[in-house]
Amino acid sequence: MSKSLTLLSPVETAACCQPLAAESLSADQAAQIAPLLKALADPVRLRLMSLVASHQGGEACVCDLTGAFDLSQPTISHHLKVLHEAGLLDREKRGVWVYYRARTAALASLGALMGSPPA
Repeated sequence: MSKSLTLLSPVETAACCQPLAAESLSADQAAQIAPLLKALADPVRLRLMSLVASHQGGEACVCDLTGAFDLSQPTISHHLKVLHEAGLLDREKRGVWVYYRARTAALASLGALMGSPPA
């Protein structure tokens, strides 16, 4: 009898974990969630997440974001790719442009994981 192992994405792992103040993470859970936090640990990527999430209509094109940074368009695209691969952004290609939308469930999962500090 074959048993299949279900692997959770970092976002799914964060969503199913108890808040850190309630229960400590296992080593496996910490290893799964670390890529999300690593992706957000870069100041440019953290700011990009904020700009995309707060952009009118909830989505932004690379062309909408480059003016906010003193970086080239390929560098901005690289940072957006890292956020997408971590599961924090969804993307959709329209013509020559790629539009990004924040995965609010991923951000909510991270927020819930952090929880409120103990009293």
